[in-house]
Amino acid sequence: MCRWAAYIGQPIFLDDIITRPGHSLIAQSSGASECKTATNGDGFGVAWYDRQPEPGLYRDVSPAWSDPNLRSVAAQVRSGLFLAHVRASTGSAISRNNCHPFAVGCWSFMHNGQVGGFDMFRKHADMLIADEYYGHRKGATDSEALFLLALAEGLDTDPIGAMARAAGRLQAMSRARGQGPHLRLSAAFSDGERLFAVRCSSDEVSPSLYYRFCDKRQGWTVVSEPLEADEDGWNPMIPDRIAIFTRDTVEEMDFVPIEPTDISLAAH
Repeated sequence: MCRWAAYIGQPIFLDDIITRPGHSLIAQSSGASECKTATNGDGFGVAWYDRQPEPGLYRDVSPAWSDPNLRSVAAQVRSGLFLAHVRASTGSAISRNNCHPFAVGCWSFMHNGQVGGFDMFRKHADMLIADEYYGHRKGATDSEALFLLALAEGLDTDPIGAMARAAGRLQAMSRARGQGPHLRLSAAFSDGERLFAVRCSSDEVSPSLYYRFCDKRQGWTVVSEPLEADEDGWNPMIPDRIAIFTRDTVEEMDFVPIEPTDISLAAH
């Protein structure tokens, strides 16, 4: 499993989330407290938005705790919207192409969780990715496949429905060809204007997800784990929900993966 953090609000330095807090994302890379493994050392990445519609992207395969360049970049870059991720591989190779976040056009995406038995049907899942987006398939993870499927399902015009349909396709494929748990999903994605965060699972174990508005920063922080041990105000998101954040507001609603009615659309 992985750990991640995202922010939307008034511009702040990346290190206000990534390095400075007592339980910062870098601290979670070597000492997470709410996932199977405390260590998330199989790479890291940051996507941030500034003056261009497309996000900047910095990813590498080294553990986040041992990369001095990450600390230097985080101390110098300010952004009002960014996504950061530390990875613990669930089976795919440790490579830069498999590090989150992933980005296509204005969209960025990162994920903590799994699609059960993905290696058993990865070829079939890749065949579902539309030609328009298949050129962006650089790695081998279920997470990247989910992102590209969501783009093809209409992320630009219907982001919640597109993600629900993409998650449903992979969940149905896992039921047909893979193994349980068929879907565990804690993910964040953004178009540079809004931040979406979703939590759901096909079983009773949903990856942890919290969010909090900070008056000092005038922004929302969304995380796998709270950034300070004794900090009040963190709202745990209940399972099967999605939240849409702007710089001033948050709206929560139900989220249910939409499996195809024709199972052949997921199984082939």
